[in-house]
Amino acid sequence: MKMHVLTGGRLKMRKHIYFPDADRSETIELPVNCILLRHSKGNVLFDTGCHPDIVTNVEGRWGPLARVMAPLMSAEDNVISSLKAVGLAPDDIDIVVCSHLHPDHCGCNQFFKKARILARAEELEAARSADALGAGYLPVEWDYPLNYQAVTNDLDLFDDGAIRLMHLPGHTPGTMGALVTLKHSGRFLLAADAVSIRENLDGDIIPKNTWNRELCRDSFAKIRAMEADGATVICGHDDAQWQSLRKLANGYD
Repeated sequence: MKMHVLTGGRLKMRKHIYFPDADRSETIELPVNCILLRHSKGNVLFDTGCHPDIVTNVEGRWGPLARVMAPLMSAEDNVISSLKAVGLAPDDIDIVVCSHLHPDHCGCNQFFKKARILARAEELEAARSADALGAGYLPVEWDYPLNYQAVTNDLDLFDDGAIRLMHLPGHTPGTMGALVTLKHSGRFLLAADAVSIRENLDGDIIPKNTWNRELCRDSFAKIRAMEADGATVICGHDDAQWQSLRKLANGYD
């Protein structure tokens, strides 16, 4: 199996959302990563990032959320272009794993019409609830007639230990990570927004955009245990880590 780090866009947000003690005028740049896993039994994409339309019409697509997350990206800075750079198109993806259904993680779901799309049952319920908009779920980003399948338990995707999906709630009710095992490069935990920025984990700092603080701390503990057991944690939006990762065709095996 090979793992390719792809870009899903780039955003600017107020730093105090992730670090409550930061000055409210300070901003932070956030890369959006998507991860392609080329397994012998199928191509798996972990998250689909931001929709290309936010480059030119972010308010039209995201509404009030555009005041919180501002795009810092070009029209080509998305997962579709990234897949093309490694020789694939959306129809070549067999499974899309949704870490959760916020718009910077599922914005290109609509392009993956032939894929099974896996999301936690808790996340689908939250995204369909009466207060979904207030919790950051936008139907335009995820609610299409696609092959959504609800995940209710931790799941060994191909029954070989290569890709293990696990519930890491806290940021949202159904945040899901993936523990990936590669032959030569070792193990990686794709944490998404269970750990958006490394400093949150290291300093036990709970971001303000957290649905449940106690479950977030429980997930932090679970992630620390996996890291202690040898897994490299890939955070959802850590710019320093992003700069250090091999990207596109220069993947991991």
